[in-house]
Amino acid sequence: MKHRILIINWEDIKNPLSGGAEVHLFEIFKRLVNSYEIHLLCSGFEGAAKEEVIDGIFVHRVGKRNNFNFYVVREFAELDKKYNFDLVMEDINKLPFFGRFFIPVKRIGIVHHLFGKLIYYETNFISGSYVYILERSISYFYRDVPLISVSESTKMDLVKMGIPMKNIKVIYNGVDFAKFRPREKSREPLIVGIGRLKRYKRFDILLQAVKILKQRLDKFQVKIVGDGDDIERLKNITVKLGIKKFVEFTGYVSEQEKARILSMSWINVNTSPKEGWGLTSLEAQASGTLSIVPISPGLIETVIDKKTGFLYPFGDPNSLSNIIEMVIKKRNLVKIMGRNATKWAENFSWETSALETEELIESILY
Repeated sequence: MKHRILIINWEDIKNPLSGGAEVHLFEIFKRLVNSYEIHLLCSGFEGAAKEEVIDGIFVHRVGKRNNFNFYVVREFAELDKKYNFDLVMEDINKLPFFGRFFIPVKRIGIVHHLFGKLIYYETNFISGSYVYILERSISYFYRDVPLISVSESTKMDLVKMGIPMKNIKVIYNGVDFAKFRPREKSREPLIVGIGRLKRYKRFDILLQAVKILKQRLDKFQVKIVGDGDDIERLKNITVKLGIKKFVEFTGYVSEQEKARILSMSWINVNTSPKEGWGLTSLEAQASGTLSIVPISPGLIETVIDKKTGFLYPFGDPNSLSNIIEMVIKKRNLVKIMGRNATKWAENFSWETSALETEELIESILY
């Protein structure tokens, strides 16, 4: 009989608010359904079924994104009574679930990134302090739990918080090479920024760079792909900066459409001050598209500067615009660095990530 594993995560892959954490979850664990019976406890969303099977994973939804954590203890007790789990994997993201108080079986934590004081840029002081304090409590409540970190940057953040280094295993994100692969580039320069549109992600820096670029270049287009609660503010900034004709907000798109946009783009831009890893940066490079990322934790691990992309000082739209202008004017860089980027991305596969995750699980179960 297969061991039964429960994963507790805020969203599932079908949730419109899903992001890199959900891609990571499904890419890895759909590859492990032949080894284990895998269940996911997550929040619901409008139109979602309470239960369904996705890629062989049994999905159980309860509550909504903003109150999911208040349902977890009760729902876990009901599911555990029914399925008798052997292992629980907690997604430790912003608000920990504090599984040590209600989960009687072995646990593994998955940490993508820590907000730290960045949370105050995203929300007000009271809400930010609530998140900040709970996040800092990870060092006490999870110091004796095996943890998976998706990057060396996140690992070092955990160590600085007081988590023993020996308890942390770095397992990098991978890339779906069947989906993200080189295709023909657009005729005119296309720049893409992809991600959940949250204030702390700082897409406004890209918009400021576009304002500078429009004084120097006649033809280029920017697509901002994704949805989130910062989208209206960003659209207003676009109007105020007088760059509306250069920028398109696509909203949420399918994974297939995202792959198509990435492959036809000349440049992928990230503006975040901090990421756990930078999945879209690797997906862009697998698609033959060079990536320009800030010198930020996590992201700096995804690009080889001046070979597969470029690094720029975080928060500096002038430096960002200078790099974009150079690439557009030296179109051969798009082709040369795109080839380098694809080769670099081949070092990161979901098969490897899944294998390393399974090895850790086996070491905990036996």
